[in-house]
Amino acid sequence: MRASKTVQNILRNYEGETPGVKANLCRILMEGKLGGTGKLIILPVDQGFEHGPARSFAPNPAGYDPHYHYQLAIDAGLSAYAAPLGPLEAGADTFAGQIPTILKVNSANSLMSDTAGKNQAVTASVDDALRLGCAAIGFTIYPGSDMALDMFEEIVEMRKEAAAKGIATVIWSYPRGEAVTKDGETAVDVSAYAAHIAALLGAHIIKIKLSTDHLMQAEAKKVYDAQKIDVSTQAARVRHCVQSSFNGRRIVVFSGGAAKGADAVYDDARAIRDGGGNGSIIGRNSFQRSREDALAMLSKLVDIYKGKA
Repeated sequence: MRASKTVQNILRNYEGETPGVKANLCRILMEGKLGGTGKLIILPVDQGFEHGPARSFAPNPAGYDPHYHYQLAIDAGLSAYAAPLGPLEAGADTFAGQIPTILKVNSANSLMSDTAGKNQAVTASVDDALRLGCAAIGFTIYPGSDMALDMFEEIVEMRKEAAAKGIATVIWSYPRGEAVTKDGETAVDVSAYAAHIAALLGAHIIKIKLSTDHLMQAEAKKVYDAQKIDVSTQAARVRHCVQSSFNGRRIVVFSGGAAKGADAVYDDARAIRDGGGNGSIIGRNSFQRSREDALAMLSKLVDIYKGKA
């Protein structure tokens, strides 16, 4: 597999990384219909752990079967498929080598009490990722949680082990917890901070949510106002989060969030594209639709990232 010049330029930003990590990043960047463009669409299916099976798969019961998601990602020409240990193991042999996979190595669940600290359990290992032929591990951190420091320390150690074994690291950086208001979870200053923290922790690919123009931190608001940082449009906010990720030296993809209308999904993708983001990691907005509708929507998203729509 040859790397396009665009992909080669992206890989040059990862100075000091092992050849194995760069090779696996290259696998993801060169895969599927967006291969070689520097843009990505990743299918994440960890919502069954996070929200429960019915909330995740009842709208499209085919999604109860892990093979469905492998096949959807392959047929849609996506860049990678991300899931916890069980779903990846359930199809690892059948779909071996057909699409890069990302092993989600920690997870939360909706059965915890409201008084529990915002945290995730480590549910898989780097050796599991190696055994399953994964291109990367995925790990969620919660900046703003009282448990955040533990999560930071966990991923630093796992990332070190993964890099030594040639596996890349994707960090889901989702602000939430005791220090973050509900509006603050998607405030642009907090989202940019979360992206920067993920970069500082060594993420090769950073996953964050699209942000609003709300500014949660009083001290940060003073700087945004004084420096006239543009956060007026979604594309401007994407650009600011990319800038906060080492000035674009790290791959940044944006969550699709809860299921919504197709036009809203397309508008988000155009904002990500126009703001210099690397793409979408889109779960419920794909697998909760029928297979036919999901393939049509994902095809249009590819066209958007190629500048054709």
